[in-house]
Amino acid sequence: MSRLKVEHLYKVFGKRAEQAVHRLESGTDRDALRAEGTTAAVIDSSFEVEEGQIFVVMGLSGSGKSTLLRMLNGLLEPTSGRVLFDGRDVTALSPARLREVRSQKISMVFQHFALFPHRSVLENAAYGLEVQGVPRAERLERATEALEMVGLTGWETSWPDELSGGMQQRVGLARALATDAELLLMDEAFSALDPLIRRDMQDQLLQLQRKLKKTIVFITHDLNEAMRLGDRIAVMRDGEIVQNGTAEDILVRPANAYVASFTQDVDRSRVLTAGSIMEDADEADAADTKDTTGPEKDSPADAAPTVTAETPLAELFTPFSTSDDAVIVTDASGAPIGVVDRERLLTALAEEPHLAADGSVGDADGDAAEVSARA
Repeated sequence: MSRLKVEHLYKVFGKRAEQAVHRLESGTDRDALRAEGTTAAVIDSSFEVEEGQIFVVMGLSGSGKSTLLRMLNGLLEPTSGRVLFDGRDVTALSPARLREVRSQKISMVFQHFALFPHRSVLENAAYGLEVQGVPRAERLERATEALEMVGLTGWETSWPDELSGGMQQRVGLARALATDAELLLMDEAFSALDPLIRRDMQDQLLQLQRKLKKTIVFITHDLNEAMRLGDRIAVMRDGEIVQNGTAEDILVRPANAYVASFTQDVDRSRVLTAGSIMEDADEADAADTKDTTGPEKDSPADAAPTVTAETPLAELFTPFSTSDDAVIVTDASGAPIGVVDRERLLTALAEEPHLAADGSVGDADGDAAEVSARA
């Protein structure tokens, strides 16, 4: 079930914004509007976020991703379009009702921590509950529980400037979790952190998500981060969503040359899974029955090691070290559902992405240069 639904969202800055939307709908170029002093920051964006899903919006600086995020909770008013949260149109709420939704239903985690330097770690984590009017004893109890969830037990009485950047961001995450908000909006939440700390925070978020199953919209400019975190990923360019799909979709079936240019340096072995490349178990059995001239083989399930469909390809090398032929892919109950042989694994790792559109969509070299220059 969709918790969040975005319908044909536009945000235009400048004079005659509504007129600019009509011009965009009729085919006017974004650059033509910019030449007239009007900026189309988000253009006709539509998507849905399912309950318990991490939906990542990624793009370079200026692509419109942060503007899009701020329309989801009403911090920015759309020029056109709707944002539906649990079926309710957020864009049609009164200012008072919108403030109530932001304080109780939708929490935001910012890139630069946004902690109060004169408040302790515990008081910072409890701030959202204070805004809601929760009694002090209850909000401190809930904030303490949230700090425990993010690994900050024992730091409750510390001041923000006594914490590392990663720990400060954990406080920001704890503040969002303490409110028990149903939707978390995370705007480049980890991009200000050092690489190792950033990966730790990604691990922390994934661990919490397995337990809490929040609905999350996560903004990033880093494709590796997007592919690691996102159940689905929307790629933005110049205000438009140019592809919306799984990490596998974007890596293997990029919508155009621009998206393909992002994936050139992605570690395919960490994105693709055994389930995405396996030969179906029925097809494998059919192929085996055709070979009646050779000696009788043991059943694959008895002869080969097993992995789950979600196992990344990078983790197949160890099972293959104990098997000359193949590994068996199983479902959650342990029943075989497919087979990955050595040739299929190596082919998947070596394949180039296949464009979903023809060569007329853009110049791959030019798009790659743009990504390199603007990243």
